[in-house]
Amino acid sequence: MPQTPPFPVMYGSNGYNKNLYKAKEEDYEGLYYHENNLVSGSLEALIEHLVPTVAYFPDRTYIFTFLLSSRLFIHPYELMSKVCHLCVDQQRLADPQARVRKIAPKILQLLTEWTETFPYDFRDERMMKSLKELTHRLSTGDELYRKAVQQMTQTLIRKLTTLSQYEEALAKINSSVTDRLTVLKTKPQAIQRDILTICSDPFTLAQQLTHIELVSGTLHSSPHCGDHKKASNLEAYVEWFNRLSYLVATEICMPVKKKHRARVIEFFIDVARECFNIGNFNSLMAIITGMNMSPVSRLKKTWGKVKTAKFDILEHQMDPSSNFYNYRTALRGATQRSITAHSSREKIVIPFFSLLIKDIYFLNEGCANRLPNGHVNFEKFWELAKQVMEFMTWKKVECPFDRDRKILQYLLTAPVFSEDALYLASYESEGPENNMEKDRWKSLRCV
Repeated sequence: MPQTPPFPVMYGSNGYNKNLYKAKEEDYEGLYYHENNLVSGSLEALIEHLVPTVAYFPDRTYIFTFLLSSRLFIHPYELMSKVCHLCVDQQRLADPQARVRKIAPKILQLLTEWTETFPYDFRDERMMKSLKELTHRLSTGDELYRKAVQQMTQTLIRKLTTLSQYEEALAKINSSVTDRLTVLKTKPQAIQRDILTICSDPFTLAQQLTHIELVSGTLHSSPHCGDHKKASNLEAYVEWFNRLSYLVATEICMPVKKKHRARVIEFFIDVARECFNIGNFNSLMAIITGMNMSPVSRLKKTWGKVKTAKFDILEHQMDPSSNFYNYRTALRGATQRSITAHSSREKIVIPFFSLLIKDIYFLNEGCANRLPNGHVNFEKFWELAKQVMEFMTWKKVECPFDRDRKILQYLLTAPVFSEDALYLASYESEGPENNMEKDRWKSLRCV
């Protein structure tokens, strides 16, 4: 049987070659290959292709791609049940010596890949039950096997505990951060903290933003088929982007003095530039978004005091025209740097997350999950898996910068204004310029 190479090249611009069936294909027990690349197969054949035999173990890229995409067709606990039955069958077919030396270790390796890459699946009690039953049935009395099972289980439990702790921490942060729809005059300026009193060095702030980016959100928690709930960590990542944008706008609109507002703007321009140099494109875009919010951009007198040349360059880099061509070029450069990196700092690549999700969404929506003959369109899922794996690889980079708890605490918990409060603060700083702004200001003051 042909071996599956790492993430085969896609055919055609839309991810599916309509002429594929006109070319010569090879059929191996329900799996179709083109030029040695697996392109389609029945769901049952793909599941069988996942299960090791005495003479075969699936390629790691296939394991990841199938486990990622299979949830569009079958719940993970149902897949686990089928895998368990197939594994037991393979064990039964093997002679006793092969059972001990080959089948059990290979199946354990498959389960280890699953538990390490998609730990969220095992929050389901049915998954844990099947996992325990299968590892017990495969038990050979071999001490090394027993220790390997124990290590896999302990690692999984640690991961699930860490994920739970992370979600609890997020919940605490979210409960402690509430919008303050408060007129600035109701709170003496002297007791209001701002970002410059917490951190006045742009590079240090960019480093702390990078810390947050590298622990926020993950794509491991892909929704199961039929489950329309958003993955909580995906939401957390989007919420963090929005929070940072609003925090930037709040910090700019809050000061009473024009000179102070201009200083805050220039500070965030420098922070954004440092984020770009680090490879932290998500924080960079969040800062630019905050500075382009209407309550900030309307402060013409304040902007008149700002040297905007550096900001213009950053905006050009993140210009959305031509499908973010400039950003994608910069991202490819950062990715190449990461591949050849000799230090953790050079390995950092944090993409603009919302655009990444948009790309994956359109790839998913633009290609059929199944082909006309009912087979799973695996060619599509190679490309999806490639994008997700690339992101997961970036997320595994250990942040090389020292943590500053005081700065991190401020970034995550400092109160931010709502859109109405931002407009009110903006009008307080620089009065309304037209009738529409005057009416809005009057309405906000009544509230």
